Amino acid sequence: MKAFNYAWVCIVALLISSCNKKEEKMNFEVFETSASGNSLTKITEFKTGDSLVTITLKPEETLQTITGFGGAFTESSAYLLNKLSKKNRDSILKAYFAKDGARYSLTRTHMNSCDFSLTNYSYTPVEGDKNLEHFTIQEDKDDLIPMIKDALAVSEDGFKIFASPWTAAPWMKDNNKWVGGKLLPEYYDTWALFFSKYIDAYKSEGIDIWGFTVENEPHGNGNNWESMHFSPKEMTDFVEFHLGPKLEADGYGDKIILGYDQNREGLKEWVDEMYRDESSSKYFDGTAIHWYESTYDYFPEALQYAHNKAPDKYLIETEGCIDSQVPVWKDDSWYWKKEATDWGYDWREPEKKYLHPKYAPVNRYARDIIGCLNNWVDGWVDWNMVLDRQGGPNWFENWCVAPVIVDPDNDEVYFTPLYYTMAHFSKYIRPGAKVILHENTDESLMATAVKNPDGSIVVVLFNETKTPKSIKISLQENTLDFAIDAQAIQTIVIPN
Repeated sequence: MKAFNYAWVCIVALLISSCNKKEEKMNFEVFETSASGNSLTKITEFKTGDSLVTITLKPEETLQTITGFGGAFTESSAYLLNKLSKKNRDSILKAYFAKDGARYSLTRTHMNSCDFSLTNYSYTPVEGDKNLEHFTIQEDKDDLIPMIKDALAVSEDGFKIFASPWTAAPWMKDNNKWVGGKLLPEYYDTWALFFSKYIDAYKSEGIDIWGFTVENEPHGNGNNWESMHFSPKEMTDFVEFHLGPKLEADGYGDKIILGYDQNREGLKEWVDEMYRDESSSKYFDGTAIHWYESTYDYFPEALQYAHNKAPDKYLIETEGCIDSQVPVWKDDSWYWKKEATDWGYDWREPEKKYLHPKYAPVNRYARDIIGCLNNWVDGWVDWNMVLDRQGGPNWFENWCVAPVIVDPDNDEVYFTPLYYTMAHFSKYIRPGAKVILHENTDESLMATAVKNPDGSIVVVLFNETKTPKSIKISLQENTLDFAIDAQAIQTIVIPN
């Protein structure tokens, strides 16, 4: 009898021990941004909903490796930062790059001017300078380079920077203009040299360039601001026979080259040409995409096609923003309402207007990022980090919205809900994370999940509906029970 009692006590003790271990594994944190007022707020009490959503995580089944999340250094953003007080300037840089901020890890900048510059300029001002003996980045030294340097100083983890040209100087083009036209064949080698010179010049400033997109929006932009047109074959030929070999010869063969860099609807034609054979594929490290084809459709079939064409290459969303829209100042609710319009709402061809209804800015960001992550995209980069109350400065008056809006005249800063939306991904999903498979019982709730290099699991949810939802996350033998508010984004962090 005593032996039986002793055995029973041991069994009970083991069960208690097992339960304690189980509870330990179920620790998790929830951070929420919502139309009701949360801004990346840690949530401990939940509004349960009538419907129960079950999300089953499969961490053993991994997909793409995350490169990073972030935004773009533009002359406009840098210029505005320099007009603010040091306190506000520093607060913005810390909000984007510090460890207790959004921890941006992947960033973009422009080579030569773009629409979000104060004026047109080129690093190659001397006409006919084929050897680029007069190459200079002097135009970047007042605003752009100081912003990048200060961001690097703030960031503990560091971040990758890739650069994109909008156009070569007019003297290299067939129309001799900043806008439109094509690069003259006689300047293909000069233009390849331009990229190498840029690496050297930025290196001399203490800034390492991770890579490039070959050309921002090679289809053009309706000939509105700086642009230079390439067909898929023209870009592929330029990379295979000029840019790739030049960077290799100059010791920069490790620099990343991303092709295309425009909307997703045209992806098939471009990746078919970029990866047409082993010789061209050798120099393309991946494909760059934008989101402006639609305000709601993230084109999963096109993304899947691009991945399957080159499964070992990068697939990075390199630009997205609330475009053709003047920012709304200090009114969080606007960013959650379907009131914004974009370029396509007004002047898209009639048969494509259905892709551009009015939309809620937060919805557009959250839907697109989650949709991308669930369809092989490994990096997602926003456009301007900072704009003013007009949505500029922009020499073409192409007004847009940024996650942070400032009033330099009154030294005021507004962190819009878009800033917190970006941080839900960039802060918690780290470079090197692996996207993991998951099952979701509710199509109206968007979800994505990753396993970070430190072993933590991160789940991001987006509830676009106007009713809260109860959530049960199943992870191996454990379950996590909580809820998501109506019109809310949540990041759930499950420590290792």
